[in-house]
Amino acid sequence: MSQRSFQESLSEGGIHHRLGQLAGQWEGVTKTWFEPEKLADESAWRGTIRPVAGGRFVVHEYEGSLQGKPLSGMAVYAYHLDLDRYEVAWLDTFHTGTALMYSTGAPAGKGLGVLGSYGAPSGPPWGWRTEIHQPDADQLIITHYNVPPEGQGTEAKAVETVYRRVPSR
Repeated sequence: MSQRSFQESLSEGGIHHRLGQLAGQWEGVTKTWFEPEKLADESAWRGTIRPVAGGRFVVHEYEGSLQGKPLSGMAVYAYHLDLDRYEVAWLDTFHTGTALMYSTGAPAGKGLGVLGSYGAPSGPPWGWRTEIHQPDADQLIITHYNVPPEGQGTEAKAVETVYRRVPSR
């Protein structure tokens, strides 16, 4: 492992500690845009985030709908100490089809930001940028952006989930 040990990263304020703060049951609304600034769907979503492998990773499982059809998915969020970067593997029943999308990003501030890419039907791949922000203990915002190939337009918000923590029973 890197110079910073995993145990240090798990301690208060460390990156793995912050990832652990995402754990819980969540409910909220997801908005989807297929074209810039033209809302295509707004649906209720539920998610569960849990630590795995001794807190080395967190798994986010979610379900909701998109334009009236069921949608479910999963993401694994990681922080690679040796490479000093976030790593995400994401899949769902709509956006990724039968593929996994891998994204990486350097730490910046208290949120998590990563960039991956996906193949377009024709032409070069598009980027897919994800930001995860937890403004307070009971709110979580996950935003995804489409990033067109260079010279083919500007980045646009594609999916945004705004969660509120479900109180423990």
